[in-house]
Amino acid sequence: MNLVTPPEHPFAQFVRILGKGKRGARNLTREEAREAMGMLLDDKVEDTQLGAFLMLLRHKEESAEEMAGFTDAIRARLQVPAIDVDIDWPTYAGKKRHLPWYLLAAKALAASGVRILMHGGGPHTAGRLYTEQVLEQLDIPLCRHWQEVGSALQQGNLAFIPLGDWMPPLQRMIDLRNTLGLRSPIHSLARILNPLSARCGLQSIFHPGYQAVHREASRLLGDTAIVIKGEGGEIEVNPDATNHLHGTANGINWDEEWPALSAQRHVKPETLDVAHLQAFWRGEAEDSYARLAVLSTMALALRGLGTPREAAFAEAQQRWDNRLQSN
Repeated sequence: MNLVTPPEHPFAQFVRILGKGKRGARNLTREEAREAMGMLLDDKVEDTQLGAFLMLLRHKEESAEEMAGFTDAIRARLQVPAIDVDIDWPTYAGKKRHLPWYLLAAKALAASGVRILMHGGGPHTAGRLYTEQVLEQLDIPLCRHWQEVGSALQQGNLAFIPLGDWMPPLQRMIDLRNTLGLRSPIHSLARILNPLSARCGLQSIFHPGYQAVHREASRLLGDTAIVIKGEGGEIEVNPDATNHLHGTANGINWDEEWPALSAQRHVKPETLDVAHLQAFWRGEAEDSYARLAVLSTMALALRGLGTPREAAFAEAQQRWDNRLQSN
């Protein structure tokens, strides 16, 4: 009887690299990460391999070189028109303690002429309020393709496009969260992608230690970026805490510490009422936490565009005061 050994699947090598025990396992090189993500995007991987790969990465914790290699593969497959963008603003976490005040910061910046692309992965965790759920109430354009993004930016300097509309395989991986029981590294990776090559990418990474990894990945990619531990995982400066900015520009890393803006911590609201968000935008309601969160988040974006901290806060206040006149 002639027994033939079946050939090994080409993707198996990458699972083996990550999962070969405490002494045998290692990080992927940037080139290996690029090849592995390319196979995932081109649907050349079995579902069992996909799940194993994502969870091994999650357990090991991804490296900057891996994140850069994954991004290389994604950008190589992107078909995007030339659209001028100032700020790339990924929004994938959702909020559960406070309202998404970062959306008002983005709206005010856009009203003053800053061109902002937002992108997100949809509601995937119960009990959180996601950007996609409040776009209509805040008059933020929901775009389904890059042409719509270009038109929205031309008309109002602000656009949101779901990840599933420009990189469906990544959205599928994010949607595995409830199947696998854990978030995969794709949730973090989406924050680095900067699909339209904006002048600055803002990133929020909640878990300690990951901020420096993300900053290094952006540096390897040649991007300008600021990474913070944003409130709830979103790009929103927490005014009740000290905020550390991990920045990179022109291949050089920099760090900046922003002190807390409030002497006492604010009490979180009992419910997340979007109507309060709208009222604050119109100037019909006052909220000390919201005011500080919005202004400091606007200053963060301006800092990313090169404005020094003190001037960024003063400029943020001026732009916020003029937000309704600009419309």
